[in-house]
Amino acid sequence: MTTTPQTAPATPGQAPSSFSGPAIDARAALSLPYTHVDDVFIDGAWTTAAGTGRNDVTDPATGQVWGSVPDGTAEDLDAAVAAARRAFDGDWARLAPSERAGYLLRIADEVEKRATELSLTNTRENGSPVSESSGAAANAAGIFRYFASLADYLEREDVRPFPRGGGESVVRRDPVGVCALIAPWNFPINLMVIKLAPALLAGCTVVMKPASPTPLSFRIIVDAVAAAGVPAGVVNLVTGSGRLGDALVRHPGVDKVAFTGSTPVGRKIAAACGELLRPVTLELGGKSSAVVLPDADLDAMSQVLVRSCMRNTGQTCYISTRILAPAGRYDEVVDMVTATIAAGRQGDPLDPATVFGPAATASQYRTVLEYVESGLAEGARATTGGRAARLGGGLEHGYFVEPTVFADVTPDMRISREEIFGPVISVLKYSGVDDAVALANNTEFGLGGLVFGKDEDAALAVADRMDTGSVGINFFASNHSAPFGGRHDSGLGTEYGIEGLNAYLSYKSIHRR
Repeated sequence: MTTTPQTAPATPGQAPSSFSGPAIDARAALSLPYTHVDDVFIDGAWTTAAGTGRNDVTDPATGQVWGSVPDGTAEDLDAAVAAARRAFDGDWARLAPSERAGYLLRIADEVEKRATELSLTNTRENGSPVSESSGAAANAAGIFRYFASLADYLEREDVRPFPRGGGESVVRRDPVGVCALIAPWNFPINLMVIKLAPALLAGCTVVMKPASPTPLSFRIIVDAVAAAGVPAGVVNLVTGSGRLGDALVRHPGVDKVAFTGSTPVGRKIAAACGELLRPVTLELGGKSSAVVLPDADLDAMSQVLVRSCMRNTGQTCYISTRILAPAGRYDEVVDMVTATIAAGRQGDPLDPATVFGPAATASQYRTVLEYVESGLAEGARATTGGRAARLGGGLEHGYFVEPTVFADVTPDMRISREEIFGPVISVLKYSGVDDAVALANNTEFGLGGLVFGKDEDAALAVADRMDTGSVGINFFASNHSAPFGGRHDSGLGTEYGIEGLNAYLSYKSIHRR
């Protein structure tokens, strides 16, 4: 039996239209029935999964299991890949890009109709505050609409003369084929959509696997895809553990892999794709730095600090969790960061006033606490936080860690070197701009970064010297039209922009006189 994921009403019988008004009953969702689904989406329909294995879905704010999905089998995977192959070999890849763009625009409209359901399901899966998850539908719709706008790029004829004359080459952009799309648990909707939208516009078909802690929210996107009339087999969804993801990566019917997640898992996927000579896009971990220049406006910095350095309770890949402060203003920076983070409300993620929620899983909760303990043991000073949070009101068994700021951090400490993926910020001291750049680049990662300074030319000069895929000046945000990707241990390839679309294309040159 299939049960559509339910959402928490603002008042009995009335769903909230936004989260900007009075606080909803933060625990109303706990009275909803157990959400148990038995199906996967294959060949245009929700189909009962082949096996009997289950994966539970736990609310990290309470520690309570509230749903479950099938733990997919090889039979499910074979059926999904076969459906994607039939759709690819059929009409989908032969449609004009502008026709496929029309489907993307309809999907965007359908996604926006489901904004509340998406937000609350997402929050119950991974603990993202509704102040964060309430924007997921609009962002996802924006991604679909952006890639739809690139149809003309694909339809434009590309003819290139031979440099010495005597002929020309017609360059074709063909879809790469059946794509395996694997998304993480921290932003389960948009980090899948940023793969799905360009793949569909390019003419590819897909098999998607969400992270095992967050399998329910993306079912709502699949419902939107179906409502938009996307042909059967073009989009398929299976659920399961990492074992199923590994099998999907290695499936002989898959032509390309796109993965967002941890660097250790990304290495294994890269090795498998290298062995199979299969193209792969990897968006992996980060340990980014915010360089505070001596002329920085700390009041302005405080306004964007949470978004830039502790977004989604620190569970964001690109955020700058290392703040590099000039020696002459070190104490001032520490005081500002401490006050800003301490002022952020921690509590029920279903409460619109909550800034910091729980860790998304029990294992991540333990990992973050281990890092906090290591920071204290190595001599860092916790200016706020530094322990597990003890909350009441039904949240006693939730996975809450106090938002923590560490001062007196040195570059050799684990909290300075390793990705924590939790609500922990380290403040380091530098002696000059060259030292700041060296500290920012003294990492195995290269995903995000920030420069704060009133002199934007000077800030841009520092940004140019940072060895990382993206840098913000006085703020950070992703731009759908600009490439986003990591260097070094932060991944391979890019997403967003025309560059992200190109990742789903295979090129053919036809030479003629």
